[in-house]
Amino acid sequence: MKKLSLLMLSVVIAATVLIPPAFAAEKQKSVAVSKQDLSLKLEVENAIGKGLSWLALRQNSAGHWSQPEYPALSALVLTSFQGDPSGFYKRKYEPQIGKGYRYLLSNVRPDGGIYGKDLANYNTSISMMALLMSNNPEYEPVLKRARGFLVGLQDKRGDQFDGGIGYGGSYKNSDIVNTSFALEALHYTRYLKSDVAGEAEDLDWKAVVKFISRTQNLPGYNDQKWVTGDAENRGGFVYFPGDSKAGDKLLPDGRVALRSYGSGSYAGLLSYIYAQMDKNDPRVKEVYNWLSANYTLEENPGMGQEGLYYYYHTMAKALSTYGVDSIKLKNGKTVNWRTDLAKRFLDLQKEDGSWVNPTGRWWERDPVLVTSYSVLTLEILYRGL
Repeated sequence: MKKLSLLMLSVVIAATVLIPPAFAAEKQKSVAVSKQDLSLKLEVENAIGKGLSWLALRQNSAGHWSQPEYPALSALVLTSFQGDPSGFYKRKYEPQIGKGYRYLLSNVRPDGGIYGKDLANYNTSISMMALLMSNNPEYEPVLKRARGFLVGLQDKRGDQFDGGIGYGGSYKNSDIVNTSFALEALHYTRYLKSDVAGEAEDLDWKAVVKFISRTQNLPGYNDQKWVTGDAENRGGFVYFPGDSKAGDKLLPDGRVALRSYGSGSYAGLLSYIYAQMDKNDPRVKEVYNWLSANYTLEENPGMGQEGLYYYYHTMAKALSTYGVDSIKLKNGKTVNWRTDLAKRFLDLQKEDGSWVNPTGRWWERDPVLVTSYSVLTLEILYRGL
């Protein structure tokens, strides 16, 4: 099949990060679009503009946002600007955006990664998405080498972490969140894989799927001894095999069950999507069932307020792709998740245009990080309202 050029991807570039790809067995029409609510859509557009303006004023003179040793933070900001639905703020802040990209490129390493102090996979994956969203053909050589770098991070130790990807560097254990970041970047740069000279062209996708399955609370597909299959956690995801950020619980029969949690489960669903799993695969169905049963905007299920905005962001990406406008709750009520989430963000936005999580876990007390998550999420929602 003829290789796609970066320019050709401009036709679908709004789908990159903003709305992920459809499942392997589904056509793109599976991406759900709600019945239009023009009033809410205009309010969302205004909130996006306020958020982008706030971010533009927080850029450091050296071109970065927040911490210079972590280019992913700046990459999230740049991706937010690329998704501006009006195009107004992208044009208005073109000098800041250009300066930001020059800073991002200054973090390209000889090994092909894009990182500063550490967290090589996290920083490289998110930086790749910002470069891809720019639609600049000059970045293709950087993307090719970064792709090879990520492929080289796949765990091949032959243990429970085999097939996944972790933070990179000294943080060797694979986890579902870092794996989802890497899979996203590799999925959207797959048109480049035949040009990665001297590197493995692609991941071992069979091993990837096995790792994803090993982080899911689902007997019959997960070969790990810790899987209990109790009804409360069945189908959801933990952080990595044998460890959940939500802790554990003692079952009546004396077994210890690892708790599934919201953001990890949405990362699991996204990982299945990027691995081109069939929507009808039982593993995909089970995680969606768990997420439906635990749907809430009040907290990150199992984690309270920790990682709340990352939870919102992964929710919007995953549900848009799954192809649903509404979710049926445990009490039988049906909710339009897209409308609910948009209103939630409007309520949480501060007067100056920013968002922040008072709970600091996973850096969410950093308003640059959280405002980027929020703008990106609203851009997803905007396209479905």
